[in-house]
Amino acid sequence: MFSFIMALVLWLALIPEEKMYSGKTLVVPLELINIPPNMEPAERVQPSINITLTASNRLIPQITAANVHAVIDLRNASVEQKDYPINLSMISIPAGAEIKEVYPSQVKINLENTKEIQLKIEANIIGDLTEGFELKKVEVIPGEVLIRGPKSKVPDKAVVRTTPIDITQLTQPTEIEADLILPNPDVRLSGRNSRVLVRLLIQQKAGEGEQKQPDKKDKT
Repeated sequence: MFSFIMALVLWLALIPEEKMYSGKTLVVPLELINIPPNMEPAERVQPSINITLTASNRLIPQITAANVHAVIDLRNASVEQKDYPINLSMISIPAGAEIKEVYPSQVKINLENTKEIQLKIEANIIGDLTEGFELKKVEVIPGEVLIRGPKSKVPDKAVVRTTPIDITQLTQPTEIEADLILPNPDVRLSGRNSRVLVRLLIQQKAGEGEQKQPDKKDKT
């Protein structure tokens, strides 16, 4: 018996690594490609899948999530379809490896038509002016902005606000650049410009800057 065990150990030791196999499970990012130009996901898509594969002991250490790719091609997708299968043909792996299991076998992708809408921009003014001054006018340039997103996420009646503009220390007309805050995180600006110019017309209140003159009486 002892001789048999020793022979087995010796035999295993002499087997080259490329003839011995082991398994590995990887968490691989799921990539979406060829999304139709007027459509987009309305909800967060599962970001990754689990792939179990086998390869020779020599190759298995070299297999990582960096050289295993999972891609779903959406060129023929529609807003009606919600479930998309993950087939082995969608997964690329190093030569010499073999896929044993993919989980999940399908993912939900809720595509919607893209909607654009022009929304008014409002300046978000905070703080109080120094006593004796007043804010006569607020002008935002441009006054509107085009936003876009999944149809169900784009509000018909909403405003885009600027980041807070503190007027506490201001005592004269001022121009300030401000970033924009969109109504919700599911929409985005249609253009590249994400800043606006806010003009603040600040003046002294009537009579506050005038000094009172003493009464003059004729001496007789």
